[in-house]
Amino acid sequence: MSDAPRSDDEHADPVHTDAATAWWRNAVIYQVYVRSFADGNGDGVGDLAGVRAKLPYLADLGVDALWFNPWYASPLADAGYDVADYRAIDPRFGTLAEAEALIGEAHRLGLRIIVDIVPNHSSDQHEWFLEALAAGPGAEARELFWFRPGRGENGELPPNNWKSVFGGDAWTRTDNPDGTPGEWYLHLFASEQPDLNWENPKVREDFEDVLRFWFDRGVDGVRIDSATMPAKDAGLPDFDEAAPPFPHPFVDRDEVHDIYRAWRAVADSYPDPRALIGEVWLDQPERLAAYLRPDEMHTAFNFDYLNCAWDADDLRRVITATLAAHAPVDAPATWVLSNHDVTRHVSRYGREDSSFGNNGRQYHVATDLDLGTQRARAATLLSLALPGSAYLYQGEELGLWEVDDIPDALRDDPYFHRTDGEVLGRDGCRVPLPWSGSEAPFGFSPDGATAAPWLPQPAEWAALTAEAEDGVAGSTLELYRTALRIRRAQPALGDGTLEWLDSPAGTLVFRREEDLVCAVNLTGQSVSIAVPGELLLSSGGEVDGAGWSGELTAESAVWLRTSR
Repeated sequence: MSDAPRSDDEHADPVHTDAATAWWRNAVIYQVYVRSFADGNGDGVGDLAGVRAKLPYLADLGVDALWFNPWYASPLADAGYDVADYRAIDPRFGTLAEAEALIGEAHRLGLRIIVDIVPNHSSDQHEWFLEALAAGPGAEARELFWFRPGRGENGELPPNNWKSVFGGDAWTRTDNPDGTPGEWYLHLFASEQPDLNWENPKVREDFEDVLRFWFDRGVDGVRIDSATMPAKDAGLPDFDEAAPPFPHPFVDRDEVHDIYRAWRAVADSYPDPRALIGEVWLDQPERLAAYLRPDEMHTAFNFDYLNCAWDADDLRRVITATLAAHAPVDAPATWVLSNHDVTRHVSRYGREDSSFGNNGRQYHVATDLDLGTQRARAATLLSLALPGSAYLYQGEELGLWEVDDIPDALRDDPYFHRTDGEVLGRDGCRVPLPWSGSEAPFGFSPDGATAAPWLPQPAEWAALTAEAEDGVAGSTLELYRTALRIRRAQPALGDGTLEWLDSPAGTLVFRREEDLVCAVNLTGQSVSIAVPGELLLSSGGEVDGAGWSGELTAESAVWLRTSR
């Protein structure tokens, strides 16, 4: 568990043979939520041993890189996004030595590694915060966070009216070392996640050191959580959430860009390309593009696309606007349908409101899983055909849906608890994966394990295990494998240009480079597409040699090899 970086020879993995390649422009990146991926020791919780055992599966799937949600030491008050120590692996997941071994094994299989960094906040169990609490008001240790006296006659009111993303006030009052009521501290998320003060040079220096710590161990990139939020208005003013001001007091402030320019300098100091990938939730494309200037991040998540309803006009508008916003800064777009924070898209596309939103997280939302599955398969071909890189969330290659009926007593997400159950939260997309067998735990834990998976799996997932779908023509797993194989072999896919072609209402048809066309039918009936060509792949499962009649069935997509 040495903190020393690995030797140069240990960096010489096959995946790094072409250091000049901007791999993030074309990559298909698979998100690994360790806690729910695979349990290697039988305690009901996913771990690094489980991931290492499944690396050949991921390589065979055909992805280019793996993004890991936080695997660091943490109380797990918010699924590891409350980090207590960035230089240690949480013991429930494994050890630093295991993480180093995983990185090397992944590289030898041609898989790059991306880790999560959370700049907005730490855990309340971080040594800095514990020191700040013990030190009391006025201490230097408190300047690393946002401690403030309360308002009101006796300081009994929060310092301002800011609300937590998870519900409730964004402030928690502390006790002084002598036990009397003390100052308040800011937490834009859970109370266990105190916000860091990025005006303090020590915060900046430590995070840059954390980047080097993981880059020295061969990590190929970092995903930056809540990337718009670290910079705050130092005056901490009240504001109206219904009509937020510009600049906002804690979202997308201009000062935040200084942080990422410094991070880019760290990333660029390595001979092999290291990527910065931002979680940038903004509804203004030009503001998002500012994070992608040549001296800042390399890519950012495209939430407009994820949030878009299953509607041809809306999707075309979002795709066109995304490409237009990225072009001036020469950054690749990214395309994503699901992740650990949102309703799985099989369920989302099977609901009357197929856009993202709280409606998709509530009780009693009617869901047509057959329709959702059809649309999800078509959306996969659409996403993988668009210019840029793509992200897959673990289990979507099996066609998994959102698990809505988790008993309240087993729910873990602070979003659920801080809203008193008004919002179901994100547990439904975090249920452990089904690998094999006909009943829970479906191979998630090893044979003979006595501990149940940390969240319950639906019995219906017996038909969606990796074992059940392996080698079965038409299965969702085989659709993903085939699509990723074709994408890797087709120069027209990945980074590049897109040309929209005329098509009937309710459809999307576009050409990639010279000879590949993607056609998507978002209607409930068959549509004739006047594009001649050879069928490469259909979301219905058909592949090379099946012929192309020009008829695109309802809620489906095809890839065609054609010519102008």
